[in-house]
Amino acid sequence: MRIMISADMEGATGVTYTNDVLPGTEQWQRMRRMFTGDVNACVEGLFDGGASEVFVNEAHSSQRNLLLEELDPRASMLTGRHKPLSMMQGIDSGVGGVVFLGYHAGAGVEGVLAHTYLENSITGVWLDGVRASEGRLNAALAAEHGVPVLLVTGDDKTCEDALDYVPAARVVAVKECVSRYAAICVPPRRTAEMIRFTAANSMELAGRGAAHVAPHRIEVDFDATHLAHAAAVVPTVELAGVRRVRFDAPSMTEAMKAFKVVTAIAAGAVEGVYG
Repeated sequence: MRIMISADMEGATGVTYTNDVLPGTEQWQRMRRMFTGDVNACVEGLFDGGASEVFVNEAHSSQRNLLLEELDPRASMLTGRHKPLSMMQGIDSGVGGVVFLGYHAGAGVEGVLAHTYLENSITGVWLDGVRASEGRLNAALAAEHGVPVLLVTGDDKTCEDALDYVPAARVVAVKECVSRYAAICVPPRRTAEMIRFTAANSMELAGRGAAHVAPHRIEVDFDATHLAHAAAVVPTVELAGVRRVRFDAPSMTEAMKAFKVVTAIAAGAVEGVYG
């Protein structure tokens, strides 16, 4: 059975601070190996549990962070940006399960490097009236294709969130949140074993189910009024408050494509020091 890993970086072992995930910094170079180590542990566990193929979609920032030369040779990896389904590219390729590796809590709540798509500027996202992290959004997209979420790794806040939107999934907390930029961490040898063991067990959940296509509403709250006004120029997007926009879509796939446009427009409207 083919399994997909959607690999983000903020929730990887040891990551706690901006420079840990900012491409080009010395700390980023160090944390790339931690990140790749988490992915390799997951790949190993999935194969131990019966996977026949593992496909990794790199999902962080430039989406060029994992070290291909150090990747488990049994895996394949999609790297680089401008993918139609972004973090979930490949979910429509017949996979029998997906892992959210290195994920983080959403904007406006506690968690190490918590945010939703934009590192700042967004203070909250709601999916059908429920505050949504990237994990919740991506799980809804997986459900649309009948793909179960097998495992979620990240800090303890990420795991708590995951057990709310995919209660059957396995979770691994690789660190304990102290603040947005601090965490109690354990060494990669320990987290690798935790991830490997749990990934193997999570294969019990693998297997495609019925696809569930339904309309969805997404609301986005920004930290400044002009960002909402900028996003509201997108067709189907309307102002829902002085700093909030909302839009409806006939499916989660269409909702996520619209959400990508909204975040891109908002990011382009940020001005200098004042945002």
